[in-house]
Amino acid sequence: MVMSFRVSELQVLLGFAGRNKSGRKHELLAKALHLLKSSCAPSVQMKIKELYRRRFPRKTLGPSDLSLLSLPPGTPPVGSPGPLAPIPPALLAPGPLLGPKREVDIHPPLPQPVHPDVTMKPLPFYEVYGELIRPTTLASTSSQRFEEAHFTFALTPQQVQQILTSREVLPGAKCDYTIQVQLRFCLCETSCPQEDYFPPNLFVKVNGKLCPLPGYLPPTKNGAEPKRPSRPINITPLARLSATVPNTIVVNWSSEFGRNYSLSVYLVRQLTAGTLLQKLRAKGIRNPDHSRALIKEKLTADPDSEVATTSLRVSLMCPLGKMRLTVPCRALTCAHLQSFDAALYLQMNEKKPTWTCPVCDKKAPYESLIIDGLFMEILNSCSDCDEIQFMEDGSWCPMKPKKEASEASSTAQSKRAIHQRVRRRLKLST
Repeated sequence: MVMSFRVSELQVLLGFAGRNKSGRKHELLAKALHLLKSSCAPSVQMKIKELYRRRFPRKTLGPSDLSLLSLPPGTPPVGSPGPLAPIPPALLAPGPLLGPKREVDIHPPLPQPVHPDVTMKPLPFYEVYGELIRPTTLASTSSQRFEEAHFTFALTPQQVQQILTSREVLPGAKCDYTIQVQLRFCLCETSCPQEDYFPPNLFVKVNGKLCPLPGYLPPTKNGAEPKRPSRPINITPLARLSATVPNTIVVNWSSEFGRNYSLSVYLVRQLTAGTLLQKLRAKGIRNPDHSRALIKEKLTADPDSEVATTSLRVSLMCPLGKMRLTVPCRALTCAHLQSFDAALYLQMNEKKPTWTCPVCDKKAPYESLIIDGLFMEILNSCSDCDEIQFMEDGSWCPMKPKKEASEASSTAQSKRAIHQRVRRRLKLST
């Protein structure tokens, strides 16, 4: 089956097994054969059959397919479109590449964990100190609906000391650690950094004890299945904080055809909203000229538009807390001038990490946040108004509060009424 694969299938197979998938076809084929002859896990065997089934969909896989592995080099499998180029004998002969020739093992090899090139998306509120279990595939190894996988990890004496010294006693006599053992799940996808994603019907046991998972959210539509929010799991309370006794993790989940998941465990330090605000301030304040250029661009006359905009009104109140801005910020991806308060935004995402802009509802991740220098200048120089108006040249002027404006207009109206009454009396007297 492997010898019938094209370059694309060979690359998919090697990538699935966590092997280097670069090189010419004969090099990829040699790597795939080496993988098959050295230690071929059941998950890799299933991947080979899956790729072969896609390559030749008309052929039904059966016990006779196993005989393809013993075909002479260069013999095309049944149903293949044509003869294959012969494999150089040096690639198949016993030697340093494939190892010494050996008898067929009486006992099948134990399944080996598959480590694909999965990268987890960084989490702003967690700083990674170490990788305890690198991203490992939760591959379906049988035809059963419910799958089970076992993992082990051990802590070094230094890591145990780091966790123990980070212990904090919270109100209610509860203990928590700022240095944590964190368990994460995601889709087994190597194209981009992956967000947390739970397998269906997930159950996790750590050292024989059931691990609590986030609760299900109420369904948004009638008849829809409730969903569990995917997020990292703190397993520190269930972990053995010892450098001599390893920790065990047992994962149960429902298998899905054509979809695999990945598990990983990290040692992390939990950060607070205040710490992230300090890091955001340390990045610096964006030059006010950037915002001025954006104002001029928005107020530039459009020749195709019938209505010309000559001014732009912006509030100095945070849309989240309806209070005056203290640290005005927005995301680099946002096209609006309206800012929101960075401190309040980080506090809300610390409780429920959505990272959504409260102004335009687009994604506003932490790494894209900037502090607006122009709004900082305005807030420092204007303390008695909650709204400003920008002009075409980038300048601004404060807008009077509605209460004051209404009072001023009513005063002007009363003055005009008095003057009119005086004029009438003068006319009558004359």
